[in-house]
Amino acid sequence: EKKLSSFPLSSQYHHDVRYSYAGDVHTVPQSENSMEERGGGELFVPPLNFAMVDNGIFRSGFPEPVSFSFLQSLRLRSIIYLCPEAYPEVNREFAKSNGIQVFQFGIERCKEPFVNIPDEVIREALQVLLDTENHPVLIHCKSGKHRTGCLVGCVRKIQRWCLSSIFDEYQRFAAAKARISDQRFMELFDISNLKHSPLNFSCSKRYNNTIDY
Repeated sequence: EKKLSSFPLSSQYHHDVRYSYAGDVHTVPQSENSMEERGGGELFVPPLNFAMVDNGIFRSGFPEPVSFSFLQSLRLRSIIYLCPEAYPEVNREFAKSNGIQVFQFGIERCKEPFVNIPDEVIREALQVLLDTENHPVLIHCKSGKHRTGCLVGCVRKIQRWCLSSIFDEYQRFAAAKARISDQRFMELFDISNLKHSPLNFSCSKRYNNTIDY
């Protein structure tokens, strides 16, 4: 079984062949006074498109330094980074100083009709994501829509979500930029040979014993 390394990113897991690939959205006020409200305390600023996927799994767009305090509050162990570009130095230093492992799976950003989602890379990312030793974990790409959406959609298949619900979640983040090719990939993605224990959706665990029928 492959074990990905932490910093520096190992060339063994930095793919030489670059693959072609082309909740609720949090809107954050950017005024200078936005960090000093409610008695002058600092307010957290989540990254673009931040949301909880499941217990210990989060998703977002690319984290800017303004969001680092918020990410610290999540007590992350790992970050799954889905872009081929090198991680910026400021993000590398943040991860290193907080003991966060960064696993990079470089998937090129392309536009339809030239979209080819790399099945093998998604499977490698899933192996990291499904390992609870890596939790809490943040998944992110650039905008948190397409590459992140495909990986989350594959998790939902493992959780036995119906396709209409998987597509609905994907479309909430991708909005007008939703891609038929992404949804086709999720629909055809084969989970039968993935060795794992099915993830329990946190909401179903939370409310399972509280709802009277």
